[in-house]
Amino acid sequence: MIRRLLLIVLLISTVWVSSARATTRLIVRVNGGLPVIQSLCLTLGCTVQYNLDGTLGQVFLVTSSDLLGPSVNQGLSASTDVADLEPDLLAQSADSTYTIPPALSDTTPVNYFGSAVADGYVNQRPYQIVRAASAQTTFALNGTGTAVAVIDTGIDPNHPVLQSVLVPGYDFTRNQAGEADETQDLNLSSQPDMSNPQLSWLSSTLVANLSQSTVAVVDGGGSQTSDFGHGTMVAGVIHLVAPEAKIMPLKAFRADGTGYTSDILRALYWAVRNNANVVNMSFNLAAYSPEVKNAVDYAANNGVICVAAAGNKGQQILVYPAALSNVIGVASTTNTDQRSSFSNYGQGLVWVAAPGEGVVTTYPFGTYAAGWGTSFSTPFVSGTAALMLSVGPPCLPSQARQAIANAQPLTSDLGNGRLDTYLAVQSWRAAVGMQ
Repeated sequence: MIRRLLLIVLLISTVWVSSARATTRLIVRVNGGLPVIQSLCLTLGCTVQYNLDGTLGQVFLVTSSDLLGPSVNQGLSASTDVADLEPDLLAQSADSTYTIPPALSDTTPVNYFGSAVADGYVNQRPYQIVRAASAQTTFALNGTGTAVAVIDTGIDPNHPVLQSVLVPGYDFTRNQAGEADETQDLNLSSQPDMSNPQLSWLSSTLVANLSQSTVAVVDGGGSQTSDFGHGTMVAGVIHLVAPEAKIMPLKAFRADGTGYTSDILRALYWAVRNNANVVNMSFNLAAYSPEVKNAVDYAANNGVICVAAAGNKGQQILVYPAALSNVIGVASTTNTDQRSSFSNYGQGLVWVAAPGEGVVTTYPFGTYAAGWGTSFSTPFVSGTAALMLSVGPPCLPSQARQAIANAQPLTSDLGNGRLDTYLAVQSWRAAVGMQ
């Protein structure tokens, strides 16, 4: 679930149409690599689409017709060469809805690390609560030398606030390298007049009030554009906390907020191969995936800090990847340090919480929007991790977890408490002998 949020959004028809409903999709880990899985598929009548774990060469996406699906599943399960087999499920986005915050209408241009941004973006309550500006100023840090991979719906590469910090990524929904541009998911024949590219054009568009509850994609989802802009919004929060950190867009989700597990896997391995330091995952999987756990463990073993949203069902449950041991799970709090009513909670899921209500952030076409949900709490933590890494000495994922645990104590169901970026950076500096 990437989000169930209050989003001011122009509803334009998407160009993406699902074409996989009549196809059985399986994620297969096989001993012996490509030759073995090709041989098995030749016998069983399935097709090897592509490798998912890059140069490791052991995990593949395999498809077949629904008619052959049961026999293919049975045949692969019976093979001694197959180490693991799971369905390639669709994950679904989610966030929540509330009143538009006043900061969203404060469009006075101000300078922020060389870019002209809206005053309401840099002078909003959630940003002040985590004391990110204090950490930046006191310790002279801005995220320089770090890269944060954002596995999401893509990012608008032309947004003036984000342009200078984007590095090449990959669009796994289209299998193309480069910008991972989420605006490609829309038919822009009715694109608004952007002669005044702040918020004016949004005032006459529809406010999409989406249900607070999480809707698993296997049970049906929302409109084809319900999560358009989500990745750009997540990236804007990371940039707010770590303004010089590079942002790597990895598009594994479409504008309707759905994405296959196989594309998430490819994005995780791609992030490691391309030297990402932090991976932001503002989504939940449709089900626990052993292969996603393997990919997250691989990332952690290579020094990559993984951060994920705790989800928005308002329940004490485990959701993934946030509940994985090598992931920092993030819940949402109000601007008065209470647990957000929509936020999941509980030990085993939440490591830390962060503000997730009325977060003003970047939105496609040079504009801004406000978001509610653990999706927007999560990038506050990812940005904090980037700031810590810019201190200098290498920071392992386990060390990052411990430093971020220096938070403002709340209730026990919110892990170590509400994120305090200043305390996290201060703790890491002390750990490496810096004052």
